Amino acid sequence: PFRDMIEGMRSDLRKTRYNNFDELYMYCYYVAGTVGLMSVPVMGIAPESKATTESVYSAALALGIANQLTNILRDVGEDARRGRIYLPQDELAQAGLSDEDIFKGVVTNRWRNFMKRQIKRARMFFEEAERGVNELSQASRWPVWASLLLY
Repeated sequence: PFRDMIEGMRSDLRKTRYNNFDELYMYCYYVAGTVGLMSVPVMGIAPESKATTESVYSAALALGIANQLTNILRDVGEDARRGRIYLPQDELAQAGLSDEDIFKGVVTNRWRNFMKRQIKRARMFFEEAERGVNELSQASRWPVWASLLLY
């Protein structure tokens, strides 16, 4: 995961658009999902946990994805000023939106509807992440719950 994270950071130097959610998901994996995966051994899995190790790692990955999707949605304007659009191009087109709409920064009903769908997707990843928090060692749960709930 550490090498994948570095690769994700490198991708920001060469890629400014994502054709679809599959591509965006991979970006989110590389830049944030990897952090979740690397955190599990540090946080530790509770000795009394009956969850599979795989499910705990899946939840940690989901939290990283959810956090990165939230970053993307929060930073649309800032990213646009840098010439970047971290939103699925196919979904923008389906919503009747273009790169130019993003660069103009005008909030329309099309934009609101598009964002509602994006927020719903991020929340789905947060819900998946929630399933793994109580499987972490007891001392690690509070900070993870705090970050999950506050984000």
